[in-house]
This record gives sequence, C-alpha cells and structure tokens, in this order.
Amino acid sequence: MYLTGRQAEILELAKTEGRVLVEDLAQRFSVTPQTIRKDLNDLCDARVLNRIHGGAIFPSGKENVRYESRRQIAAAEKQAIGRAAAALIPDNSSLFINIGTTTEAVGEALLDHRELMIITNNINVANRLRVFPSIEVVIAGGVVRGSDGGIVGEAAVDFIKQFKVDFAVIGASAIDSDGALLDFDYREVKVAQAIIANARHVILVSDSTKFERTAPVRIGHISQVQTFITDRCIIENVRKICADQDVRLVETEV
Repeated sequence: MYLTGRQAEILELAKTEGRVLVEDLAQRFSVTPQTIRKDLNDLCDARVLNRIHGGAIFPSGKENVRYESRRQIAAAEKQAIGRAAAALIPDNSSLFINIGTTTEAVGEALLDHRELMIITNNINVANRLRVFPSIEVVIAGGVVRGSDGGIVGEAAVDFIKQFKVDFAVIGASAIDSDGALLDFDYREVKVAQAIIANARHVILVSDSTKFERTAPVRIGHISQVQTFITDRCIIENVRKICADQDVRLVETEV
C-alpha cells in the first residue's frame, strides 16, 4: 500500500498511542473529519489499523515491544548471532549497522576487530564503539527516535547514500513466511532500504521469535541479502527461499 505523508503520520501516531480519534486528527492536520475518515478507511482496508467508533486502533498483535524489553527477549540467542556475524567481518572493513537489539549484539561482538569503519544510524552502537581507537564511527544525521535511539528520516537516507561499504548488518521486526522482511516505522524502513542498496554484502540478523511476529511496513525480501543468521530457521519456506536464492543460512543452534 502507498501511504501519503499524512497517512504515514497517522499510522505512526496509532502505533505510539495505541489509538487515534477522528476529531483529534482533523484538528492536528487542519483537515475535515471526512478527510480523516477516508484516511482511516484506507489504512483499515490495508489491515494496518482496526476501526473503532470515532477512530482506529493499532492492532494489538502488531504492537512493537518496548525497546528495553526487547533487549531481554532471546538475549542469549542474539549474542550468539552477534558473534556469528562478527566472525564473517574481517579487519579493515567498512560496514553499516542498522537499528535493532540484534544488530547491537553484532556491534558488541566487533569490539576486538581492528581498523573498522562503521556507519550507523543507531546511537546505542555509536556510543558503545566510539571509545575504541581501532574503530572509526560515523553516525547518520536525522530525527532521533526517543524510544530506541534510532536515527530516521530523509536526512538519514541521504547520508547513507553517500557510502558504498563492504558489509551491512540489518535486522527486521518480523519475517513473513513468504520471505518478506517487515518493520513498524516507514521512516526506519527507508533507511534500511538505502543500507541494503549501498552495501556489497548484506547480513540479516534475526532471532527465531521474529518468525512469530507481524509488522505492517515492508523493508524488502530475504532474497536481497547474501547471508541470513538466526538461532533457528523454523519456517520451511524461508529455508527453501534461502536455498533457491543462494542466500547463506547460518543457524547458531545447529
């Protein structure tokens, strides 16, 4: 579904607040209630919001988990994934590291590497790695999300497009059985898409709980990455896609 700027903002508000009301949105955007109702109908038809009397809600099954809580989900699995990803990245490399708790685990596992250039839109990664003299940290500009320290928006996209790096480490909030990589924030997705387009080797890192979740915004497809690292690939069709598309599948618990 193509989202207008206003619809994308409505979706983001619904995700943050849990629900949005027609009258409040009409005031916020200085448009008529009828215009807002049409926006909500379009979003509900696309199944990214659910209609309620006087507004819409973000579906509870699609709610993103608070960032600090997400750090604790499959923590040991993320550490193992981080070590496996770091083992693929040699010294004297350039790489992107995207937003996410699993990508942060990769950053942690890179601390003993030397002569790395890391470009990131993840403040947590930048802050952790900045004190290591053998790692040069370059941080994107843009809007900083208070929820997780991610830097998003068009400025971040434009910044990423200035580089062509050896590796990219990306995550996803959900992985569909058809291989679609999904997330919650359309602004973050645009940055992730720029990262994929400007790296020679893309490493997707994701624990197996992501197979059990859904999210409304499409990042891309697993066939666009070169390596997929997870603790366990529990979806047979995803395993088949990796084999058919020559995506290296690394399972840390196997």
